[in-house]
Amino acid sequence: MPLASIALDLPRAVTPSEAALTRRVDLTTLRLFVAICDEQNLTRAAQREGIAASAVSKRMNDFELAFGVTLFKRLAKGMALTPAGEALLHHARVTLLNVEKIAVELSEYSEGVRGHVRMLANLSAIVQFLPEDLSAFFGAHELLRVDLQERPSGQVVRGIEEGAAEIGICSGEADVRGLESFHYRHDNLVVVTRADHPLAGRGDVAFIDTLDHDYIGLHTASSIYLRCQYAATQAGQAMRLRINVPGFDAVCRMVQANMGIGLIPDRAFEVVGAGMGLSAVPLRDDWGRRALKIVVREAANLSSTGKLMLEHLRAVES
Repeated sequence: MPLASIALDLPRAVTPSEAALTRRVDLTTLRLFVAICDEQNLTRAAQREGIAASAVSKRMNDFELAFGVTLFKRLAKGMALTPAGEALLHHARVTLLNVEKIAVELSEYSEGVRGHVRMLANLSAIVQFLPEDLSAFFGAHELLRVDLQERPSGQVVRGIEEGAAEIGICSGEADVRGLESFHYRHDNLVVVTRADHPLAGRGDVAFIDTLDHDYIGLHTASSIYLRCQYAATQAGQAMRLRINVPGFDAVCRMVQANMGIGLIPDRAFEVVGAGMGLSAVPLRDDWGRRALKIVVREAANLSSTGKLMLEHLRAVES
């Protein structure tokens, strides 16, 4: 092989100017940058991190000057990311997560724990399936630890993209973009009513036949709420929405208080609503049978604990 060809295969040496720039990337600045992104406000970010706002502003300005980029658009009511800021946010979250993993895993090894995995999941997965599935996982791997956070499906996908967690569980209808996805579970939606409601006791009901009644909706980012709104629009009608609430238990309590009817998964009703004297009527529409799926950035690059968790979750089914 010619010498010139060999040289082309060698890694490019880092220039002195690039090395100097690399040294300007410190963890404190990255943490402050992520805080500003989360809060969309420099003052609130400074308060969250316990640092003077002027010091945070100077760090961000120095960082922008060092790299010759603008990270934020300064708006009247906050701060929005530029394209350069969006790129940095992804790398900052991944970097901070990796540093946290180092600290957590080393401390856990000293305590006898042998691995840690961070997960994001939507409410349906957490209420209906993950308690039993994680219990079985810990039964086989008692020295491992899991950090589980609840987020709407769209934010689960975004969190996995940004490196906030290794494994996510979201609605089967969620756009997973470039992530790898695997089937997890199925559930079925039911209309929750009081026992004395006109819909109570039916064998099933079509969604369009529920639209004459007042509704208690889940929070506006939930996949169930968004699907209901879409179905109502397709039917040329509007939902008579009285209130939005944060969870399935709140839906059932509002139904119990005669505020209206609600739509939640069947297993969730069994867990939180069955003891309230309420009725659950299966939804007849095809979209009432839903899939949940697992999302990861790259299965091959998961940590050893992440791989164990993915294998376990892929092996279960409702």
